[in-house]
Amino acid sequence: MPEQHVALVYHRTVFDDWRSIAIAIYMALAGYTVMVGIPVISTAWVSLLGFTEVQVGRVAGADLGGFSLGAVVISLFIARVNRRLLAVYSAALAIAGNALCMVMLSYEETLWLRFVAGIGSGAFTAIAIATLAGTSKPARAFNILLFSFAFSQGGELYLLPKLTMNQIYLFFIGTYIVGLLLLPWLPPRPVEKSLDVELDIEDNKHAHHQEHVQVPKSVPWLVLAAVLFTYLNIGAYWTYIELASAASSADPEWVGELLVYTSVFSVIGCACATLISNRFGLARPLLATLIAQAVIVGMLANGITNINVMISMFAFNFCWIFVDVYQSATIANIDHSGRFAALMPGAQGLGQILGPNLAASILALGLGYGSVFVMCALASLTGFAIYLFMYLRLRKIIPALADAP
Repeated sequence: MPEQHVALVYHRTVFDDWRSIAIAIYMALAGYTVMVGIPVISTAWVSLLGFTEVQVGRVAGADLGGFSLGAVVISLFIARVNRRLLAVYSAALAIAGNALCMVMLSYEETLWLRFVAGIGSGAFTAIAIATLAGTSKPARAFNILLFSFAFSQGGELYLLPKLTMNQIYLFFIGTYIVGLLLLPWLPPRPVEKSLDVELDIEDNKHAHHQEHVQVPKSVPWLVLAAVLFTYLNIGAYWTYIELASAASSADPEWVGELLVYTSVFSVIGCACATLISNRFGLARPLLATLIAQAVIVGMLANGITNINVMISMFAFNFCWIFVDVYQSATIANIDHSGRFAALMPGAQGLGQILGPNLAASILALGLGYGSVFVMCALASLTGFAIYLFMYLRLRKIIPALADAP
């Protein structure tokens, strides 16, 4: 049998237009605002509304659980309904939920309203992620998103502590209104609806031919399962890192500054993610990163100090970028309809609701923050195990996809 060189084939589409990428990035940043601001918002719910630490976990879980549900609902329609119309409905729901939170302040009311607002933000974000996944070079598109995300995250964590609770909600509302003004840039429908990859095959005589290979349906589901556990870790860590630090020997003012500085450090993670994926593909760096994340969060289990929380937060933000770029691009490489890409925020949101709620339950049992960080580490290791299984399976059937950049 002649020796062959096999590589993935990428085709440019309307989704590669700079306006499509720009609106998708903005919509994603708007949709993720609550997820990004959870450490600050959690503290605001405690200090401004008088919620307990356990109630904060429940409210954060409701918000991010709604986020997950919104993405799941959108995935059912993203391939066949005008995406601009879906974006209008999603933004309206998010705006209404945030507006009502300004006048309905009890724990029970806030719990349900954050769930409603979360549905809208999850749907809005899912449309954005599906749009980025339609580009010919999804790893590059998601890297641009996360590069922008690093700066917006730092800005948001700097701004939100200076605002009242109502001003925080107004900030969220404003981001959706701006997004609606840019909707004409959003491509209304996908170009393709297949779950396959096109391979360029070159034999030892340098003759080329293209071949379409069907991707097993289990592959995107395995990636989504790994995303769920990865974000279970992220959700619990990000919700409670500031509160856990406040209950430790660490300086609260120092930790508050770290929330801003470490988020900007993610920019370095973006640059490194691109360089590494170009050389080693997506899968192997992701596997290494998930192991690193388990160590990063687990190191806080024996207590928090100014030094180890600084190391943990810098490394956590650096690795977070790797995980998002590689997992998102893996889905995009095989799903051209946007359906599974739209489920990415759903898997993230589900992990985010499970994470804070499991952490809240651990605290309610009196097991302390150390046990919360142990749970975070185990979640990251579970994501690693799932992704390793998927990678080994792809290596057997479609090696070019397994190690695709």
